[in-house]
Amino acid sequence: MGTVIITIVLIAIIIFAILSIIKRIKYGSACCGTHDAAPKKIRVKDKNKSHYPYTYILTVDGMHCSNCARHVENALNSKEGLWASVKLENNTVLLRSKKTLEWDELSPIISEEGYTLIKVISE
Repeated sequence: MGTVIITIVLIAIIIFAILSIIKRIKYGSACCGTHDAAPKKIRVKDKNKSHYPYTYILTVDGMHCSNCARHVENALNSKEGLWASVKLENNTVLLRSKKTLEWDELSPIISEEGYTLIKVISE
């Protein structure tokens, strides 16, 4: 009888571990405080690069996973005239813009998502 109970407990632990691994693979780790699916990607309607004469490289602190990157990218892409692409490997954002931008315009957009704008390089 004791062996049956121990076997049932071990099976339950194994099932829980497998489900947890599957969830982590599917949704990523919880570095940004959630195990939920990544937010839906906001896509830029105008993808003609010639319409974006200004290019910036932003360094953003605090991005650790694909969910973090998606939050930053969506925040920038939701603004008219901006087209962002995040490179999580080096915590940078390639930002194309239809107008010139200043630090004071970009920093609040990043800060509202919970991240910190470290550096802006105009190309």
